[in-house]
Amino acid sequence: MKNKPQIGVGVIVTKDDKVLLGKRKSSHGTGTWSFGGGHLEFGESIEDCARREIMEEVGINIKNIQNIAFTNDFFDTENKHYVTLFVTAEYKSGEVCRMEPDKCEIWDWFEWDKLPRPLFLPIENLLSLGYNPFK
Repeated sequence: MKNKPQIGVGVIVTKDDKVLLGKRKSSHGTGTWSFGGGHLEFGESIEDCARREIMEEVGINIKNIQNIAFTNDFFDTENKHYVTLFVTAEYKSGEVCRMEPDKCEIWDWFEWDKLPRPLFLPIENLLSLGYNPFK
């Protein structure tokens, strides 16, 4: 059986002119900063995936979800290929918590022009497209 690309959903959650990022701890991209998100499940809408993943990972509710871009991401070292569907969403309610401590070291809010490094590959690819959620 040949390897097939997987579909990921990256959720750019905004609040007070900042975006939410977590430092990855397991799977591919360990040690990089990433938006919340995860795999799109069979029969699931992109918006439902965004809501589910953010609740599972961060414990907050989001609103005003909008599709914005996609990236085609090749993780050479891990021999993985993802198409990442990016959405923006606004923070709605709840307290940011590290719901999956085995997968994430910390969650924090950052200004777009002061993102921490290193960034997860799909985010680097998104930035190469010139995307900015605040413009």
